[in-house]
Amino acid sequence: MGAVGAASLAGAARLGANPLGFPIGCQTWPVRETIGKDLDGTLKELAGMGFERIEMCSPAGYTAFGFGPLAQMKPADLREKIHAAGLGCESCHFGFTELRDHLDERLAFAKDLGLKQMIVSTFGLPKDAKMADWMHAVAAANQFGERTRKAGVQLGFHNHDFEFQKIDGELIYDKLMGEFDPKLVKMQFQVSVIRLGYQAADYFEKYPGRFISIHLQDWSPTQNKEVALGQGVVDWKKLWAAARKSGARNYFVETERDDLKRSAQFLKGLS
Repeated sequence: MGAVGAASLAGAARLGANPLGFPIGCQTWPVRETIGKDLDGTLKELAGMGFERIEMCSPAGYTAFGFGPLAQMKPADLREKIHAAGLGCESCHFGFTELRDHLDERLAFAKDLGLKQMIVSTFGLPKDAKMADWMHAVAAANQFGERTRKAGVQLGFHNHDFEFQKIDGELIYDKLMGEFDPKLVKMQFQVSVIRLGYQAADYFEKYPGRFISIHLQDWSPTQNKEVALGQGVVDWKKLWAAARKSGARNYFVETERDDLKRSAQFLKGLS
């Protein structure tokens, strides 16, 4: 992001926009138990909580997790229902395997749904995977990213705790950042790794411009669990300041369902 863009976002925030001037988003994983059974009701519920954007999970790739019924819908019809609820959707999670085996189909789905971002949710490697296994997956993701880019869609990669482990003394996440093509694969940073001692702000500073979006969580050491945003130890002022350098274009709350509304209210209170 250039200086002009950053200044514009800063000005928007001062004028009372949401953090970074972006619509407040929500990942749909927390509502997986109802989204396939009652799509309209679930979307209405999220909009009523104060969310303006959602991030989907691939219906065809997440059939076992409640999204299966949505795979029977045409993506254009799904888009219409999302818009009818007053929401937008430009990002979606996909499994690594489904992109490897069905990339053309998933790209067609993305285009029809109106996506601008396709996020690899995880490589799904075993716990004892070697660094060579990670690098093999990175090489494949770079190839996916080249194909999505040609179609006008940016590929991203979403971290979990796995990437913040070390192999032979080297942090997997840092190795990934050295091997992903910065143009082809952007990063979606999951803030919950603060429980492991890693802060999003530090990585936004270390790798400016390498991120496409942020997954928002908060962590309470005393309760030893994720909590509603603002109820834990995340330094939100520091995070948002660093996020201006990250390149992120959106952010999505991903908490327990009961904490979603309070988290959206917290974000609106920061503006």
